[in-house]
Amino acid sequence: MLSRLQFAAATAFHFIFVPLTLGISVLIACMETAFVRTGKEVYRTMAKFWGKLFLVNFALGVVTGITLEFQFGTNWAGYSAYVGDIFGSLLAIEATAAFFLESTFIGVWHFGWNRLSPKAHMIAAWCVAGASNLSAVWIIIANGFMQNPRGFVLRNGRAELANFFDVITNPFAWQQFMHTILGALAVAAFFVMGISAWHLYRKSETDFFGKSFRLGATLGIIVSLLLLFQGHIHGNHVAEVQPAKLAAMESHWETQTNAPMYLLQIPGESDNVLEALPVPGLLSLLAYNDPGAEVKGLNDFPENERPPVVITFLAFRGMVGIGTVMILLAAFAWLKRNSIENYPWFLKILPFAIPLPYLAMQFGWAVAEVGRQPWIVYGLMRTSQAVSRVTPGQVGFSFIVMCAIYTLLGIAGIWLMIRIAKQGPVEGH
Repeated sequence: MLSRLQFAAATAFHFIFVPLTLGISVLIACMETAFVRTGKEVYRTMAKFWGKLFLVNFALGVVTGITLEFQFGTNWAGYSAYVGDIFGSLLAIEATAAFFLESTFIGVWHFGWNRLSPKAHMIAAWCVAGASNLSAVWIIIANGFMQNPRGFVLRNGRAELANFFDVITNPFAWQQFMHTILGALAVAAFFVMGISAWHLYRKSETDFFGKSFRLGATLGIIVSLLLLFQGHIHGNHVAEVQPAKLAAMESHWETQTNAPMYLLQIPGESDNVLEALPVPGLLSLLAYNDPGAEVKGLNDFPENERPPVVITFLAFRGMVGIGTVMILLAAFAWLKRNSIENYPWFLKILPFAIPLPYLAMQFGWAVAEVGRQPWIVYGLMRTSQAVSRVTPGQVGFSFIVMCAIYTLLGIAGIWLMIRIAKQGPVEGH
């Protein structure tokens, strides 16, 4: 449990910084493209300003990601020994083919403002965005193997790579990737909208932040709606591949056709505490696109193969609820994007909406990871079999130290980003 908590804390903290890196790198590349196409200096200034925030965020993501990967050896040696042939190769490709490429082009981009032509600098920006998202591809393919293992054979008491193509074309992984990237773009959109709204409310740099706001609002409404539709498709795939997770997401206990969804529901670990206001057939429709389809209930799974129901259920509801609020906020922002200064109450709200997509993504990953339990590799290896043979005292001490260091890093990094965001597009260091 300590090893699970340590990995959960490290992953959750690391993932505060990853989505913004993925999403805002694309926005910065779009700003540079607008500068090259129009020659308007405001777009170049936008790329510089949002680029400062990107760099701080990227640095924190790198530091926290390194310690996260070490845990596969320190805390999860059994897992590394069993599937290292597959998992290790994917992480190695991510580091050599994506992370180093991303880091190199970030250096070119950051130090090349006065050394490269606008077109060459724009290409560097797109290389940063492409490499950042390529890095996410390999990480999520690795996680996709844990969710839906394929392309392996059991030999010599371990899972060994048999078909690399099957591993990298895992449909579950690509569904996860699309959902994650859309979520990251939503993080970037609300980040840009929130900071822009803060300045527009104070009537500072209205042309600069007006353009930034419109860019964020347009991206925000597009990706929020795409998340809704792609999330439904991903849910269909979860129902097919991980039926126990689907049952836990909905706290669905009895196998039945025309399965209802309850508008008021309090879950428990052995049965629902409360069920009220059923909508007949809605769960069957959402899971299988057929209101008469049979949905398998948790009671049909062995008790030792059921995921933790309450956490999975609440995380899923939290993700969907926040996603709905995001659609409403993004829709209003986009509809009023050209006259948003006339709605000061909305400008006051938006900075507080910056954490919403972050929370939704954290909830989403909680559904993915907690809902997969008790398996670390679904149907193949239990989490209890994967842990290292270390004492609770060793894990507990490193956990406390890690949390203390991460807390200081988080405070410093977030304070620095807030400072830069409030300062606005001022030239200089």
